Amino acid sequence: MAIPIILVLIALEAAFSSYKKLQYYKLHDTAGTVGLLAGNIIVSLLTQGIILSLYFYLYQFRLYSLNQLVPLWMLWLLTIVAIDFVFYWYHRSSHRSRVLWAIHMNHHSSTEMNFSVAFRQAWFGPLSKVPFFMVLPLIGFDPTVTALCGICSTLWGVVGHTQWVDKLGWLDTLFNTPSTHRVHHGTNSAYIDKNYGNLLIIWDRLFGTYAKEKEPVKFGLINNLNTNNPIKITFHTWHAIALDVRLAQSLNDKLGFIFGPPNWQPTRLQTQGKTHRLITDREHM
Repeated sequence: MAIPIILVLIALEAAFSSYKKLQYYKLHDTAGTVGLLAGNIIVSLLTQGIILSLYFYLYQFRLYSLNQLVPLWMLWLLTIVAIDFVFYWYHRSSHRSRVLWAIHMNHHSSTEMNFSVAFRQAWFGPLSKVPFFMVLPLIGFDPTVTALCGICSTLWGVVGHTQWVDKLGWLDTLFNTPSTHRVHHGTNSAYIDKNYGNLLIIWDRLFGTYAKEKEPVKFGLINNLNTNNPIKITFHTWHAIALDVRLAQSLNDKLGFIFGPPNWQPTRLQTQGKTHRLITDREHM
């Protein structure tokens, strides 16, 4: 049901861009998006059955049976809010842990901002979410309801990827609107590591990661990859991590290069004012 809606949005936005000569879409960038999406779909088809089975298995050990404690409408509302809350921390972690950033940076590799960019999804994205979302069935959220609510949340996430829609006033202070999500994709110094929410922006306001769109947004990575080859994009940061780990002088350094922030440096280099030779490979947002 969602695919025709999204395709219509893309077609309308592309037509508007062409009519106004705004150049929201570029052929090579869109081709790169298609390649990343194809890999994501293949991984999803191979793993989603196993992942869903895991959630149903974990549901046996739930703390509460929420579908028996609250009305159906409230269960859906609670599930949507819970998904959004978990997504906030998953998304924030994806920017602050290099091993997760190696996966998530694929989504930020486009220097454009349009509805199609929402499909620039990492090949291994479906797997990276599991450790975060497995908490929901353990709490007591029905996996079936969670899956359906997740589809709705995903559709909302697509809507935020556009320059077509301007600021929306008070809605920008409550929801992740196109304006607030443009900030998230910005490399402006004031926008880096901001606005992680998917549906609601209140998590960012509560946890200090909110930024309002004030200046024109520069989209992409701080160090853009200058390629739309989906294979190069997918494995770029993994390659940089492997080189860093191979050259690391201690176990602590190895762990830091893998699990630390994308711009992590060994303490000895920080105190000496030196920079690791592979720092240019860190596309930190």
